[in-house]
Amino acid sequence: MKQTKRGPARRKRDIGPLLRAVLLAARKHRAQLRKDRETPYVAHPLRVAMILEHVFGVSDLDMLAAAVLHDTIEDTQTDHDDLVPAVGRRAADLVAALTKDKRMPEAAREEAFLAQLVAAGPEAMVIKLADIYDNLLDAGDLAASDRRKTVAKARKQWRAFEGRLGPEWNRVKHAFRSHLTKMARAPAAR
Repeated sequence: MKQTKRGPARRKRDIGPLLRAVLLAARKHRAQLRKDRETPYVAHPLRVAMILEHVFGVSDLDMLAAAVLHDTIEDTQTDHDDLVPAVGRRAADLVAALTKDKRMPEAAREEAFLAQLVAAGPEAMVIKLADIYDNLLDAGDLAASDRRKTVAKARKQWRAFEGRLGPEWNRVKHAFRSHLTKMARAPAAR
């Protein structure tokens, strides 16, 4: 890579869809809060995108946009067709793959969701792992029983994905496995 006065020369990327994803997520989640009832919900999908890029090393702009929007179809009045003009079909398809069918009973919904993510491919699974990674960070503030449930769910999802991610995803696998182990061993906050 060629060096410039300001650092390594970088290929210019069109970040417009990613910026539109951030704006759309902020608008769609504006009245929502996280479980702590203090944190604006939009902080979560923004952290998921940051984990995807800075921890997992993913620079694919469609994946980053999908990470920012991963809960919009599931948790707001947004559908797939609303996302396509803002972020493109590939990112919108990833968001759709990351969306649970809330019409189903919970146990069946979770099984169908895992199968849906596996069928969607590694990009969807990696975004979901970034989502789980962030949820595990929040689990540090939960009561011991709730924390155990969160870790158990994360382990189940990890087992479903781990063998399906090829060697090109080794950085993701290592980072996630390390984080899961750390969070499972850490003492509960309350």
